Amino acid sequence: MTADDATGIIRKANPGAKPSRKNDPEGTRQDILEVATEEFASLGFSGGRVDAIAARTRTTKRMIYYYFGGKEELYLAVLEKVYGDIRAIENRLNLQDLEPETAIRALIDFTFDYQEQHEDFIRLVSIENIHRAEHMKKSKAIANLNITVIDTLARILERGRLAGVFKADIQPIDLHMMISAFCFFRVSNRHTFNLIFHQNLAADDTRSRHKRMIADAIVSLLKTEAVGG
Repeated sequence: MTADDATGIIRKANPGAKPSRKNDPEGTRQDILEVATEEFASLGFSGGRVDAIAARTRTTKRMIYYYFGGKEELYLAVLEKVYGDIRAIENRLNLQDLEPETAIRALIDFTFDYQEQHEDFIRLVSIENIHRAEHMKKSKAIANLNITVIDTLARILERGRLAGVFKADIQPIDLHMMISAFCFFRVSNRHTFNLIFHQNLAADDTRSRHKRMIADAIVSLLKTEAVGG
C-alpha cells in the first residue's frame, strides 16, 4: 500500500475526517502516537479503543493497523516512545561536562520536573506494571533505551570517586531507582496523598522543598562511606 492508497482509504472510510498528511507517513504516524498516548494513559490498554484514536486523528482504524499492526503493537509503540522521549532529553543534558555533584543534581532536577510535567508517562508505566510488564517483555527497544541512564550514572559515579567527591559504593541501578522512586511517587500518588494528608504536592513551596530534599539526600548518601555493596 502506498501513501496515495492510504489517502484514498481514509477519505472513503471517513469523508468527514480532517485531510490526511499527504505523502507524510511519518507525520501521520506521530499524530496517531500522540493521540494514542492520551487514550491509553487515560483508559489503560484494556479500556483504550482504536476506534476512538482513529476518530481523533487524520486516519482510520484500518490505517492505524496498517502503520502499527494492531492494538497491542500500537500500545507498545506508545510505551517505546514515552521511554525514548525521556532518555533522549537526558542524553542532551551534557552531564559529562559537569562536575560529578553538579551532574547528579542536574539529573535529579530534570527527572523531578520531567515526571511532574508528563503525567501520561507516569500513568502508562503504572498501567504496564498492573499488567506485570507483559507487553514490554516483547520490546527489545525499551530495554536498550533504558541502558543509557544507567551508563550515564555509572560514569558520573566513577568520576566522582576518582575525584574523591563520592565515597559510597552504590550501584548505578540502585541510585536510579532511588531518584525515580521519589519523583515518580509525587506524581503517581499525589491525589491520594493530598486527600489523606491535605498537602498539595504541586504547590511551589512544596515542590522546591522536595526537589532540594531529594538532591541533598542523594548527594549526602554518595559522600558517605560504607554504603551499598
